[in-house]
Amino acid sequence: MLVVYVPVLKGKAGEFYALSHTTPAVRQHIRPVMELVPDDQVRDLMETFCDRAMNYVPNHMVLTVDCGALPRGRVLDGDVGGPVARVSESLGFRDRPMCPVFRPYDGPDVLSEVAHAAADHGQGACLRVSVAGNAAEAVPDERQVRALLTSVRLEPEEIALLLDAGPVTGSSRNALTAHVLEALKALPGRPWRSVCLASGAFPVNLTGFPRSTATRVVREDARLWLDIAERWSGTPLDYGDFGVTHPRIPPRSRGTPHPNMRYTTGSDWQVFVYPKVKAGNDDFFDLSADLVSSPYWPATGAATSWGDERIEECAVRRRDKAGGATQWRAWATSHHLAVVISRLAGDGVP
Repeated sequence: MLVVYVPVLKGKAGEFYALSHTTPAVRQHIRPVMELVPDDQVRDLMETFCDRAMNYVPNHMVLTVDCGALPRGRVLDGDVGGPVARVSESLGFRDRPMCPVFRPYDGPDVLSEVAHAAADHGQGACLRVSVAGNAAEAVPDERQVRALLTSVRLEPEEIALLLDAGPVTGSSRNALTAHVLEALKALPGRPWRSVCLASGAFPVNLTGFPRSTATRVVREDARLWLDIAERWSGTPLDYGDFGVTHPRIPPRSRGTPHPNMRYTTGSDWQVFVYPKVKAGNDDFFDLSADLVSSPYWPATGAATSWGDERIEECAVRRRDKAGGATQWRAWATSHHLAVVISRLAGDGVP
């Protein structure tokens, strides 16, 4: 059976654009998690998120929605009114199914909202547990698991378990492997609907990357998953990562980013960053031409993904404009999703 891919994506425009252009083959094997990212520049963050879900999430795709980074303040009147309730109601009005995320140490208000959202949407819920080394939470014990299931009014078979191993580097991978295996063994046995291990290896930002060339970044998140999958004899693990972003929500960046492409090439990323010299981000045309003529351009070329089609259009100047940060993130994410699914289907590795 093909491993299900669980990309944990920031709920921003670029990621939604990438999801909207996934092929049926990709949609069949992904279960996306979208994190609402605080942004004081967006007038109504939750309504914007829900509008994008309505406009860009393919029909029948269930979106797992994580509101954990948002303030817990009440946004709706009545018995419940926090972010989970608001998003659940808004997505329900838009006929978009959701699976709400909760955590072992969420308070009663959040758990109540998750219970209502799960009942309204009928897609169960996702229990997200941090197993991220020094930043890990204590793995919930038998008593806590029973209490959580009672609070959200769901059976284990309705719960997708997401183990978040956080950032991983080459130097931290061995220790993190041992830590995650211990966490897996400590979890109370349940017939969970699914169990996914997610981690992320992409750097926090592109500061310090050389310009006008490709820089290799090892996909240590994929290696961590393989290390653990080979050693774990329990419930088979789905594969999760954070796409082409750092696993933690970064502070808002200042200024305009240099033209860049975070290009997944099997077990690595090749990161292209070009100086911003020409008007209108036209340096990205040069970047695209260099990428398309490089050894990293896949044999399937523009047919690899919607994002690759856009990159090729830039390379041969079939586009009037070279896009900006949102478009580059969308194209990179589109390519990444397609590559991971292809590797899982072909070789059983992410």
